[in-house]
Amino acid sequence: MATEATPAPVDETLQPEAPKPQKQTVQGEVGEDGQVKAIDYNKLIDEFGTKKIDAELLARFERVTGKRPHHFLRRGIVFSHRDFETILDRYERGEPFFLYTGRGPSSDSVHIGHTIPFEFTKWLQDTFDVPLVIMMTDDEKYLFSEKKTIEEVQGYCLSNAKDIIAVGFDPNKTFIFSDFDYVGGAFYKNIVRLAKHITLNQARAIFGFNDSTNIGRIHFGSIQGAASWASSFPHIFGEDESKTVGIPVLIPCAIDQDPDVSARLKFQGKPYAKPALIHSLFLPALQGPGTKMSASIDESAIFMRDTPNQIKNKINKYAFSGGRVSVEEHRQFGGDTEVDVAYQYLRFFLEDDDELERIKVAYEKGEMLTGELKAICIRELQKYVAAFQERRAKVTDETVKLFMTPRPLTWRGNPRAPIVVPKVEDGVAADSQAKEGEGKLTKNQLKKLEKQKQIEAKKAQKAKEKAEAAAAKAAATVEQAPKADGEPAEGA
Repeated sequence: MATEATPAPVDETLQPEAPKPQKQTVQGEVGEDGQVKAIDYNKLIDEFGTKKIDAELLARFERVTGKRPHHFLRRGIVFSHRDFETILDRYERGEPFFLYTGRGPSSDSVHIGHTIPFEFTKWLQDTFDVPLVIMMTDDEKYLFSEKKTIEEVQGYCLSNAKDIIAVGFDPNKTFIFSDFDYVGGAFYKNIVRLAKHITLNQARAIFGFNDSTNIGRIHFGSIQGAASWASSFPHIFGEDESKTVGIPVLIPCAIDQDPDVSARLKFQGKPYAKPALIHSLFLPALQGPGTKMSASIDESAIFMRDTPNQIKNKINKYAFSGGRVSVEEHRQFGGDTEVDVAYQYLRFFLEDDDELERIKVAYEKGEMLTGELKAICIRELQKYVAAFQERRAKVTDETVKLFMTPRPLTWRGNPRAPIVVPKVEDGVAADSQAKEGEGKLTKNQLKKLEKQKQIEAKKAQKAKEKAEAAAAKAAATVEQAPKADGEPAEGA
């Protein structure tokens, strides 16, 4: 078993620098012509006090990891961060951290906008080789819906978990959990610690709650926040909170999910690690800039269940165009790639930088018409969705069960630096209590201890072989089909 920390008083005082709450909204402004403008992300960076991901940070990332930045980073799709430098510092030193993202299951199929953060999270996991927890907020979707039942959102949870697994996550270092199933124990302890420091006034200011809001919604922020702490997952990081309290998380998310209030808790005098965040742009709805896809509006998005013909019809019929009113005018003045949905989708889904630039120049010069641009977009999306559907068909209920079973995970971290804080493997922390008395025991005690170690090692080896066999079986079911030309790669 993992070592347990001696119970100690927990200092749960808020730090003075806690930011002032403010309701966070992200939407495009409405112009004089009544049209919704594209979201001004530079303005959001100033408003939310985040940092822009610049060339210097990307250069450092490449030096530290030895990997070329993902095209989301190169193109400014992932554009802002909080404390990402600290994650790079830890990676350089071989100090552990983990990834956390989530999904609120509100429909039986995800759309392409939902896959963006998961594609990027998978790339981060592969690049850093770290554990990942994925939170399925089925409780949230029940609390925030007037009509959905618990049974309905639980059904969506299973379906969406299969969608997420189909992105290609490694079962050996990925834990997916449903709030309805997992909340309790160490996780609930952290929920209560955080809840104690979120006042009703803060909840109202941040989320816009009023006197008619059900108390479940008001409380949910503390549930979501508790997943930011390694101590909420003792089966991954061990039960010794004096060590796990200092392990930070990197959260890929949209900027409107950046938390305003963060309780600075302490355990045995050690502060809880501050979450680091990295923010991505919204993939606009088919209706154009400033709009967001909706899981409940079929015409707003390309869904991962759509057929090739449905994709073609949606792009041709609904995708907002940056083209001119006539062919002649378009040839003369060119199209606007900043608002053209087909081009914006290619920024996300076309890996080839040179090809994307060629399309941009041709369209803006009027050499390429809107129909031609849409045809390229349709082809790329059809390839992307088809490859996803092929992987999705291989994901079984048993695969989901493996991903959602609390168990030790295995990862390496930075291959050029040792892991400083031990991780849990086969249910046993590397710094077991047995070591604490070495040098103080008698020869007979040491002999007995060695014999016990051998017995435990044999048991651990059997458990490991069993777990590896199960993981290999699950991995085979989610093995990615060969990527088609033009589909997003996982990094150069």
